[in-house]
Amino acid sequence: MQPTRARYWVVVFALALAMIMYIQRVAISQAIVPISADLHLNKAQTGMVLGAFGLSYALFEIPMGLLGDKLGVRRVLSQLVLLWSICLAMTGWVWNLTSLWIMRFLFGAGEAGCFPNLTRMLSAWLPVGERVKAQAVMWAFGRWGGALAPPVAFFVIHNFGWRMGFGILALLGAAWVLAFLPWFRNDPAEHKSVNKAELAMLEASRALVLHDHGMPWYRLLMQRDIAFLGLQYFGFSYTWYFYVTWLPTWLQQSRGLTPGIAAGYAMIPLALGGLGSIVSGFLPLWVPRKWVAFGGFCATAVLIFIIPSIPGVALPMALMGLASFASDLTMPISWNTCVEIGKQYTATVSSTMNMLGNFAGFVAPVVFGLILQHTNNNWAIVMYTMAAAAIVSASCWLFLEPDAKR
Repeated sequence: MQPTRARYWVVVFALALAMIMYIQRVAISQAIVPISADLHLNKAQTGMVLGAFGLSYALFEIPMGLLGDKLGVRRVLSQLVLLWSICLAMTGWVWNLTSLWIMRFLFGAGEAGCFPNLTRMLSAWLPVGERVKAQAVMWAFGRWGGALAPPVAFFVIHNFGWRMGFGILALLGAAWVLAFLPWFRNDPAEHKSVNKAELAMLEASRALVLHDHGMPWYRLLMQRDIAFLGLQYFGFSYTWYFYVTWLPTWLQQSRGLTPGIAAGYAMIPLALGGLGSIVSGFLPLWVPRKWVAFGGFCATAVLIFIIPSIPGVALPMALMGLASFASDLTMPISWNTCVEIGKQYTATVSSTMNMLGNFAGFVAPVVFGLILQHTNNNWAIVMYTMAAAAIVSASCWLFLEPDAKR
């Protein structure tokens, strides 16, 4: 009997949601200039708004991961996608700094559960040989969704205004739920499209993720590896959040580009970051992941450090794209390590790493805004802090063993 291929539809759903999530998430970077003008926000206030997402995204990671582990991916993920899409639409109704900050905070709380629950979903539905590759492709699609966000958001905002534009982008999430909810089941054994041969392929994965392995979740979170995974992810996110928050502003205000041209250049880091995830996920098994991650972050630090000294736009953006490629080499490595550590608590462990890392989503935009506010827009200092964060991430991988058998 030939195995069916129902599991590949789960990959399709994961890729689609990763792309939708990033389009919705990154759209704020294109809208923030007209939003700041309409609501009379200064640089520090703009940084607070951009950081609100990261703060709630981090705070709600563990609760959303626990919900997915306890209640199941189907129920939790569907509700979360609807929640954050509603909050995105309501962003078009804000009237001042406080209302905008609250709406971005709630939007981040909803999106916090996305990737931990997608990781659990893929881990139960894919054999181990396909899991890492699927993680790599999922992150690539997420990055490419983010890369599409600047021109897509620019088109929507230019033609409909930023208030209506957020409502239009919110429809993407609702459409995904309408397709996902009737089809998906938490356990492949419960799905009518999975035959016995395919289920036999998935038995080890189902045992890893769906069965009790005897250790309470809170003891898992006390392991040393979790701390280093979180710290390296913080450094990674500190640099990455520049691409999805302040980059269009830098291109417009420091390099003198128009919003439309800036939107095109803003695609580069996320597009090349997606390629980095693909390359890492498809590396031969004999390549040591520890040194891939270490080298990727070291390269990121060097490339980001030299960008402020280079004039023009094309070469600095090429270097920034290479920096993003290098740091995204670590993504499949980090998330697959969460699966091996977490087992039936995969979503919880993944959300813990993502929580610790994404506190940078709050810290970085706020710090960048404060630096610009108090240094008369010195963008070089902003980038030097990004390079320092990459060095911290590289150092963490000296203490991690992603290739060790668990």
